[in-house]
Amino acid sequence: MRAVVQRVSEANVKVDGNIVGEIDKGLLVFLGVGEEDNNDDLEYMVGKILGLRIFEDENGKMNLSLEDIQGELLIVSQFTLYGDVRKGRRPSFSTSADPKIAENMYEQFIKKCKEKGIKTEKGIFGADMEVRLTNQGPVTILIDSKKVF
Repeated sequence: MRAVVQRVSEANVKVDGNIVGEIDKGLLVFLGVGEEDNNDDLEYMVGKILGLRIFEDENGKMNLSLEDIQGELLIVSQFTLYGDVRKGRRPSFSTSADPKIAENMYEQFIKKCKEKGIKTEKGIFGADMEVRLTNQGPVTILIDSKKVF
C-alpha cells in the first residue's frame, strides 16, 4: 500500500458538487493499493499513519500523533499512486490492485481507523472527486508498506 499523508487544518472531498467527506484538524490520506498487498500491509499502514508524530507539541516540535491530538482523518482512494513513469510519458498502472480487491482493502482501512476511535471520513471509491485542503506546515509524508521509499 502507498499513501500520501498531509497534515491539514481542514479538508473535504466532493463528488458531483456535493461534499461526501469533511474534516477539521487532522490528516488527509491519499491511499493506493498494490496488486501484492495483503493484511500485513493494511495493518502496517494503519499503525504507521495513526502513530505518525507530525503534530506540534507545546514546544513547537513535531512530537504528537493524530491519536494524541484527537485529530480527524479523511481517506481518499488514489490508484494513481502506483503510476509507473520510468518508461515513456504515459503512466502504467499495471501494479495497482484489481479494483474489487483495492476497494475492499480501502474499506477495511477505514473500518480499522474508526475502530481505533478516530473520526474518519472518506471519499467514494472510483469516483471522480474534487479534493480541497489547507495543508498545515506544509507537512506531506510519503509511505509505502513495502518500504520502497
